Amino acid sequence: MRNWRDWQSVLYLLLLPALVVWQWQYGFSWPLYLLELFLTLGVGVIHHNHTHIRMWRSRWLNRITDLWIGFLQGHPTFVFFPAHIANHHRYKHSEKDIARTYRFSFPGARGDTNHLWGYLLHPVQATFVLYPLFIHWMKRLYRFHRTYFYYSMFQYGAILLLWACLAWLDWKSWLILVLIPQLHGLHWLLATNYLQHAHADGSGSSLNFARNFYGWVNPLLFNIGLHTAHHKHPRAHWSELSSLQEKYRLLIDPRLNEPGLLRYMWRTYCLALLHPRWRSRSLHPKD
Repeated sequence: MRNWRDWQSVLYLLLLPALVVWQWQYGFSWPLYLLELFLTLGVGVIHHNHTHIRMWRSRWLNRITDLWIGFLQGHPTFVFFPAHIANHHRYKHSEKDIARTYRFSFPGARGDTNHLWGYLLHPVQATFVLYPLFIHWMKRLYRFHRTYFYYSMFQYGAILLLWACLAWLDWKSWLILVLIPQLHGLHWLLATNYLQHAHADGSGSSLNFARNFYGWVNPLLFNIGLHTAHHKHPRAHWSELSSLQEKYRLLIDPRLNEPGLLRYMWRTYCLALLHPRWRSRSLHPKD
């Protein structure tokens, strides 16, 4: 293991399937199910972190971890390379970032938004623009990196085979204990982009392109809230982001430093429905 703090990641990766197996065997439990849903968030962050810095020094352990994360998340790990590394980190929420939050329009709103409807729709909208990117990436792999193309397709096939076997054993348990939690985790994985960037400055700002969250979200979810430091130091291990973030905290627009994730979501997506004073204000320059 490259960093001992990743034992927390290993714990999450083992605990999630253990909860599924326990409930499959002994019956549904709301406390265990809620813990399972939380762990799907953790797996999404581990997926992200494992893409930036491989967890193990061994190539084969990293490959096994890729496959394990794919089984738990319901989607192959390769997708982070075209969507996150080659797109989001390269363009930092600017006009060239294909999943930028101010790109999308829908009934009642156009462009730069930060409200409940935009948050709920963003994962669906992002999926529609990201999948063509995945297909293009796979075509390039087939032409220039045939071995990795087959490795990526193997991940897809293995996940579909696992789904088929579990559904054949007990489709209701598969739906409730496996598929719905995976969709929950994928929703949060995509919606996090909206939480971190909606109404931030997408004009090419060196600091104000991202929102940061402090509080319990960081020790529980691998410092996922410290987004400016992560963008500035994409090769830094997640455990280093707390100290790195201090370099930027006072330089970032104060409106992009939030004391807590749940408090922010309650204010921006719930209270804002009741009174304009709670609505988010955009930092993105007006056209």
